[in-house]
Amino acid sequence: MNDLKAKVKDLFESGAINLFIGYEEGTRRPRPLFVKNAEETNKLVFDDRCSGNLAVYLTRKDLIGGKKVGIAASYYALKSINQLVSENQLSDEWLRVIGLSADGKLLEFGSLAEVSEYLKTASAPPKQNEDELVRQIEAMTMEERWQFWSDELSKCFKCYACRAACPMCYCTKCIVEVNRPQWIQPWATTLSNMEWQINRVMHMAGRCSDCGSCGEACPLGIPIHLLTHKMSETVAANFGQNGDDKGNVLSTFKPEDKENFIL
Repeated sequence: MNDLKAKVKDLFESGAINLFIGYEEGTRRPRPLFVKNAEETNKLVFDDRCSGNLAVYLTRKDLIGGKKVGIAASYYALKSINQLVSENQLSDEWLRVIGLSADGKLLEFGSLAEVSEYLKTASAPPKQNEDELVRQIEAMTMEERWQFWSDELSKCFKCYACRAACPMCYCTKCIVEVNRPQWIQPWATTLSNMEWQINRVMHMAGRCSDCGSCGEACPLGIPIHLLTHKMSETVAANFGQNGDDKGNVLSTFKPEDKENFIL
């Protein structure tokens, strides 16, 4: 912890950054903290409890526009940063990244390319609960799965907290805000809620870090993160991992892509 505070303080004093996005102690768990000067670094915490994906703030131009920014990045935030780099959203010119290894050691990345290299060998934290829930749903009949998701998504009132929590949802205008033509009905009904989640998951295909922030943000506890979790499994099995310079699955065609989904 002291290593992080000292490192961030040095970054401020050297002029390398003028904003650091990290964590501080919250009521129940660490919460986001926006450090604006060296004196505020004593509030910082960074350990295995800090799993929130702070990369969501890096595309907020109202927050970071024109600033030199540092960020404390969990494993999944590193994955999101890597994907955002591949989509030309981040630059070494203004971003400094500090990570945390599986054994709790501070990781100082000299460049965004080093983040990419680190992720090639780093192991993802286990997601036993998500894996078990996905297997339970997979064991259901088609009718049971339809009923399960109908029951869950009927609760949704389209607050879009899932969208706000996702680092990859940085479009200036979302499909749900387009009304000429009206792609998705704006009112909350089971079928329109399904349309929204299907569109969200499709747009995440090959881009999602599998951080689960969408599900955590849902005020009704709808397990929508299981959709992206299963999608990430499917993409990895059929197209390989995302976040490299080869493009994602919805923007790239390769002749050798599997076609076993075609009936």
